[in-house]
Amino acid sequence: MLDSFVQAAQEGVHNAAVSSIIPSIQSTAMPSLRTLSKFALGGAQALLGGGGGQRVMADFTQSCPMPQLSCHNTTVVENLCCFNAPGGQILQTQFWDTAPATGPDDSWTIHGLWPDHCDGTYDANCDPSRGYTNISAILNSFGATDLLSYMSTYWKDYQGDDESFWYHEWAKHGTCISTLEPDCYNDYKPTEEVVDFFQKAVDLYKTLPSYEWLKAAGITPSTSKTYTFAAIQSALAVNRPGVQVTLGCKSGSLNEIWYHYDVRGPLQTGEFVATDPDGTKSSCPQTGIKYVPKNGGSTPPPGTTTTAGSPAPTSTSAPGTPFSGRGFLNVAVNGANKGCIIGKGAWYTTGTCATFTATSASSGFTLSSSKGNCGIVAGALSCDASVTSGTGFTSVNGNLAAGGNANWSADKVASGSTQQTVYAGGDHSQTFTISWQSV
Repeated sequence: MLDSFVQAAQEGVHNAAVSSIIPSIQSTAMPSLRTLSKFALGGAQALLGGGGGQRVMADFTQSCPMPQLSCHNTTVVENLCCFNAPGGQILQTQFWDTAPATGPDDSWTIHGLWPDHCDGTYDANCDPSRGYTNISAILNSFGATDLLSYMSTYWKDYQGDDESFWYHEWAKHGTCISTLEPDCYNDYKPTEEVVDFFQKAVDLYKTLPSYEWLKAAGITPSTSKTYTFAAIQSALAVNRPGVQVTLGCKSGSLNEIWYHYDVRGPLQTGEFVATDPDGTKSSCPQTGIKYVPKNGGSTPPPGTTTTAGSPAPTSTSAPGTPFSGRGFLNVAVNGANKGCIIGKGAWYTTGTCATFTATSASSGFTLSSSKGNCGIVAGALSCDASVTSGTGFTSVNGNLAAGGNANWSADKVASGSTQQTVYAGGDHSQTFTISWQSV
């Protein structure tokens, strides 16, 4: 029995030729060949190094000298903590949901991070014992609050149950990635591999701004235009020359893009090498592909959101004129634009600016975001469900004011996605103003 396990394991890590060995596996209970190989090979796994601390992505210290590129190995790779197998091709997949619309109007959203065999087949639900359902709690426990905040904007469930969606993606796909096995970590902290999975999915997504790449080629959402398969592939290949992507369509409308990679080394720290799809998967026609706007009408106006890594939007109308309807709250330090306010009322400089709704009130106007009403709570700007009646704000010289004071402050200047609490008045070390940008 053990000999058969060893043979299966040795064959399984030859993932360059896996198509002749492993059939399409989508088990919800049985372990994958990778799991069996761990049992069979035991100490031959050569588990070296590991992680530690709270920031898992930066602390994964598995020693992987001269790592091989997945799907390209010609010899057995015993250490599956340094080599992704049998799921050697990694897919970063994105959605364009319109019915109902999910995520920002001018951004694709994350579907998942999938390990495929090198022939297009895949394992699924490889380790039910690690099918964690409390993804938000896990990320918070490791201090990955910025990651969770980003996912809440860009990793959306079309039915509104993001937590369930994240659980599904982790349990189905994350548990099948060999380098995320708990044994690959030194001084393993339970569930830390979950943080690595979601962090890597988000990091890859940030390098793949599908909306912007398509837009640069003149391919934008429209209720009247259609596009060809070749044009879409060409637009995306500008930034990934020599390889194609998988395009998914539903009823002739573009709704998915799958970006394919082979990985040299572990998923956590390895090099992701763009590659062609591991099989014929695209479901779009050659011509007449629709790219339907999320807002159900016309192409979303430019600058309505920004993708992480891009500067905050610059104003397209006079700042603060008027505080009505929908708009952004832009921050200016010494007159220079410096980021914006996000949905819960904090300040940051890189990412998606929240859309606020300004509603006329007897004393000026109130503000609300997707998080809830906005008010001054314990001296700080806060927008959430606990604010039952919003503060009455006014405009002073085109800037947002509370209690007639247009000064706002924070303990320090926001940097990147690190958020700073926004305080009414100028009592904290860094002062600034907040202006309005209509959308």
